[in-house]
Amino acid sequence: MPAGARAYAGEKRRIEASEDCRPVPARADSPQECRSVAPLRGASDMITAMTHDGSNVRVHTDYLWFETARRQEIVRITDDVARIVEASGVREGMVLVSAMHITAGVYVNDWERGLIADIQEWLEHLAPARPDYRHHQTGEDNADAHLKRTILGHQVMLPITSGALDLGPWEQVFYAEFDGKRRKRVVVKVMGIA
Repeated sequence: MPAGARAYAGEKRRIEASEDCRPVPARADSPQECRSVAPLRGASDMITAMTHDGSNVRVHTDYLWFETARRQEIVRITDDVARIVEASGVREGMVLVSAMHITAGVYVNDWERGLIADIQEWLEHLAPARPDYRHHQTGEDNADAHLKRTILGHQVMLPITSGALDLGPWEQVFYAEFDGKRRKRVVVKVMGIA
């Protein structure tokens, strides 16, 4: 967030705007920033600020919701993430895609049925579903799901170039559910120059 800007508490976030653009005195450890920011009207999930060179820096937040039919499931979400990136208006930047539950993950790999089965088999080998985990002594029964999420990872950071996801030729984004059949979400936070 630019120096001199404040975020308001609660679900709706915006930045105060000043009348004019006065550069903040440059510090040795940071680039010069501008105090003038232009909040987007009517958007509770977007923050826009102007930098010293007139570029609009934008942060856009959206969510993907899941309730899988099976306990363990891999869901391709590349197109959903791409739509959120496009809607954000960010031209150059990064997008964070992060599972907000401790038994689900997000990863990037090839969209090939055999590889997806291999990943699931590999995770089951490393963290098999079994009753003797210490976590189960607390009344839970999903220790393997926690371990699988830890192995696979819970988030990815992806580049945005010319307003689109900049993925390699075979790269796709996946949501990995390890303890499903209940409502969960993934945060998609787009950050960059508009």
